[in-house]
Amino acid sequence: MNFELSYEKDFGKLKECKLFLLDMDGTLYLGDEVFDGAVDFINTLSELGKRYIYLTNNSSRSGMDYVERLRRLGFSCEKENVYTSGMATAEYLKKNYGERYIYVVGTKTFYNELKIAGLKVFNAGDYDGAEVAGIDNTDMLDEAENLPVVCVGFDTELVYRDLDLAVHFLRKDSPFIAANPDWVCPMPAGEVLPDCGSICALLTASTGKEPVYIGKPNRNMVDIISSMTGIPNENICCVGDRTYTDIAVAQNAGAASVCVLSGECDEIEIAEMDRLPDYTMSNVAELAEILKGL
Repeated sequence: MNFELSYEKDFGKLKECKLFLLDMDGTLYLGDEVFDGAVDFINTLSELGKRYIYLTNNSSRSGMDYVERLRRLGFSCEKENVYTSGMATAEYLKKNYGERYIYVVGTKTFYNELKIAGLKVFNAGDYDGAEVAGIDNTDMLDEAENLPVVCVGFDTELVYRDLDLAVHFLRKDSPFIAANPDWVCPMPAGEVLPDCGSICALLTASTGKEPVYIGKPNRNMVDIISSMTGIPNENICCVGDRTYTDIAVAQNAGAASVCVLSGECDEIEIAEMDRLPDYTMSNVAELAEILKGL
């Protein structure tokens, strides 16, 4: 435990936490490499009667994809234990743009997740094939009253035409929504993949339009989970390896925060923060030991 890089100087705030919102990549594992003690950490939460939800900004996969992946890696997980930025984005779009067409730059999984939510989605393939549901002529989507919402996720299946059409609509002033602001997705051996934030930076550079980000650090994800579980934000703890998403969402939502040094951030980055995380630890194995002692 590094108290010099922690806002709190005792474990009183941590002791009050009943629900833990857990980042995955960089926190519990990298790629298919599970961190030492990560599975035991989840078991410790269960033994202590603490609830947990795997909370991810990765919109390239569905909730059930994560259930299957986590189980394969050895973690206990049910459907109710997973909440993704894709789920939160679907809720946001339904609430604010339920009747609009949604142009999706994202994986097939992300596209299908929005479609299953009841949204009128299409992608570049649909548009070029004139297969957009309910539209006889896709030219009508260029009309001001029919401009679609451009919605971007972490797209590991990205091709140039996806960006080309997104720029086309954004330059006509379509609303711009993005699932998450992450610049990169960490991978084993120090490698990274360009994430949703990097894709959006390209679109912003091409159009001058900034997106509305839905995932962490937007407090919306914590607020929705608090409403679903009945656990107040102040009794929720967000655990993750990124200061600008995992820790920021906790601070924005009035929840506790634990920053682990097993992933993206390091001690230098934390020391330069305007407000330190409540707790800074080496990894979730250390957090498990502290929780056992409370």
